[in-house]
Amino acid sequence: MATLFDKIKRDVRKGIEEGIAVVKEGASVVSGKMGELTAEGKRQYKMFDLKAKIQGQMTVLGGRAYDVLDGRKNPAADGKVKAVYAKIKKLEEQLRKLEGGKQTKTAAPGKPARKAAPKKAINPAVKKTAKKAAPKAAAKK
Repeated sequence: MATLFDKIKRDVRKGIEEGIAVVKEGASVVSGKMGELTAEGKRQYKMFDLKAKIQGQMTVLGGRAYDVLDGRKNPAADGKVKAVYAKIKKLEEQLRKLEGGKQTKTAAPGKPARKAAPKKAINPAVKKTAKKAAPKAAAKK
């Protein structure tokens, strides 16, 4: 017959083994999540890097266009302007692929939407009368 001490010893050993199994399972889940988060972090960094490169190339493009326009020439006919433009388009395509193929439009931003003012209730019983302004004399020259 098993003594009380043997029973407690067996239960403790069983609890430790179950605890170790749970920790191992949790570690494998955490490891998988870490891999996912690492991949997402790398993707986000690449997207940031591409955006920074695009911004840099746009700065170069703007400077070059200014130089060409300062010489009273057409920027669209300049070879360096076309080359920088091509680089920007290539970087934008890489960025679109990283973003998952989302189409991004680079349209000029419009005016911000105005909030509609609440309409005031008009009481039909009350009439407002407008005062007529006296005609102004013509200004002398």
